[in-house]
Amino acid sequence: MCGIVGYIGGEQAAPILLEGLSRLEYRGYDSAGVAVFNAQAGTLAVHKAKGRLQVLSDQLHGGADLDSTVGVGHTRWATHGAPSDVNSHPQVSRSGRIAVVHNGIIENYAELKAFLMAQGVPFTSETDTEVVAQLIEYFYEGDLLAAVGRVLRRIQGAYALGILCADCPGQIVAVRKDSPLILGYGEGCHFIASDVTAILRHTRRVGYMEDGELAVLTREGIRCYNHLMQPIEKEITTIDWEIDAAEKGGYEHFMFKEIMEQPEALRRCLSPRIRDGEAVFEDFSLSEDYLKALRRIYIVACGSSYHVGVVGKYHLERLTRIPVEVALGSEFRYMDPIVDEHTLVIVISQSGETLDTMAALREARRLGGHILSIVNVVGSSIARESDQVLYTWAGPEIAVATTKAYTTQLALLSLLALWLARRLDTVSDGEYRAALAAFQELPGKMEEVLSRRDDIQYFASQYFNHNSIFFIGRNLDYALGLEGSLKLKEISYIHSEAYASGELKHGTISLIEDGTLVVALSTYSRLFAKAMSNVVEVKARGADVLALTTVNHREEMSHTADGVMTIPDVHALLLPCLGVVPLQLFAYYVALMRGCDIDKPRNLAKSVTVE
Repeated sequence: MCGIVGYIGGEQAAPILLEGLSRLEYRGYDSAGVAVFNAQAGTLAVHKAKGRLQVLSDQLHGGADLDSTVGVGHTRWATHGAPSDVNSHPQVSRSGRIAVVHNGIIENYAELKAFLMAQGVPFTSETDTEVVAQLIEYFYEGDLLAAVGRVLRRIQGAYALGILCADCPGQIVAVRKDSPLILGYGEGCHFIASDVTAILRHTRRVGYMEDGELAVLTREGIRCYNHLMQPIEKEITTIDWEIDAAEKGGYEHFMFKEIMEQPEALRRCLSPRIRDGEAVFEDFSLSEDYLKALRRIYIVACGSSYHVGVVGKYHLERLTRIPVEVALGSEFRYMDPIVDEHTLVIVISQSGETLDTMAALREARRLGGHILSIVNVVGSSIARESDQVLYTWAGPEIAVATTKAYTTQLALLSLLALWLARRLDTVSDGEYRAALAAFQELPGKMEEVLSRRDDIQYFASQYFNHNSIFFIGRNLDYALGLEGSLKLKEISYIHSEAYASGELKHGTISLIEDGTLVVALSTYSRLFAKAMSNVVEVKARGADVLALTTVNHREEMSHTADGVMTIPDVHALLLPCLGVVPLQLFAYYVALMRGCDIDKPRNLAKSVTVE
């Protein structure tokens, strides 16, 4: 959730911290703050403010007011304590000589807070993070690392910590457990950050901290230690994409930019994996013996990635004839899943840092499953802990509501289903060839959909003032509706739900009345007649119907629906990948017309790193 950045070097720290936080604000925007070392006074200067980062930046005149070359910054997504100035990070100890920024949750903070208060330590905030700052000071006897070590043995939960101490002006201490934190290696300067985008303007050389590791950053270098405080060497990775990829590039919103980038993202994702008429996965391998012994597949994910999994279940079971179960990452550990050495567990995450999904991955590994992850962020925690990893190569996605990460995940999982079927000999050669050809045509067909976005904007102008909207569909269209509904509610704040069309008469149709908007999805030709029956059914109850179908069925649908959006005809494997684009655009234009903050919707953050 929250975003952390730290800098130590020869330049003024505050402008660098504020710039880094601006690139991390998608992780949380309830408040922001910085702490820097004031060399003249020998103290820490802490500045923080409720609201968007701009509030803090204006107060500090872009950081020009703070003359320091070392500091940490934080942008907050509130968990413990309401958004306020006092609950903002950095949190400081009672003397003001220890400052801490934190991403995660300290699960036993109440117990530790009670202990400290019994020792006479006063608290000013409602946050779990203040416990860490106060506890470090409580144990501090001149050796900062020793004090931090004693704290780490007592706190429970997930955390990425950046720590400043006024007595140690030439260093930043960083700690990680279950929350992402990277190290940046510059020339005469070094960084910590929750995400590489925060520091990419200054360095491309990064190291990924593992659970239990501690790092000490100085101007001269970075020293890393394991959980036993033994020195370790970090592997340094060079980031190969440009900072421009994380900027708006003339678009009004990141979300719209990322919607428009989807064809190119699909080309990057698919082109290297389709060669000479075959699906090729050189980035991972599953042996023939393993595949023959495979008895079950789990797909584990959260949010939009979970919706990818719902589509994947339909594709995988149809093509491979292997039972597939889709599980929410947050529920997987508590459902006593049936996983053994004959189970393939496909873990899907854009960031590769989603804590619920990470916990599910570890549980699946404990039970003996083979872990294959689909992630976007190279070197992320989920990628590093998986047996195999497939990268989507979608590029940085800044808007909180995912678009291009979703479509690349969906395309990659669908291609994987086809590849598995080929290995298992459960797909005919004709269907295999036809599907591969469709994959190669997909980016061009998506560009065709995007070129007709004015039609979708028109429909948004008709329906943006509705307070409740229902999405209905069958099979693949039901799975598509889950994502379409989520996109709409995420950024427009309209109540929206997706239902399997056949379930309407089992209760939901009681909510349909005159003027209710129903988005009817009927892209799956095999069930088009059934879909039409459901459109007629809701029209009889007074609903307005906005339909999504293929070009071949447009005319027939237009006789009944009030408005029709279309996509080109495409192989069934790729219908959800193509069909989601009009729904993304519809959500975007509706939110735009309602005056919503599209890139930073209320109460949400991009990467969910708390349970």
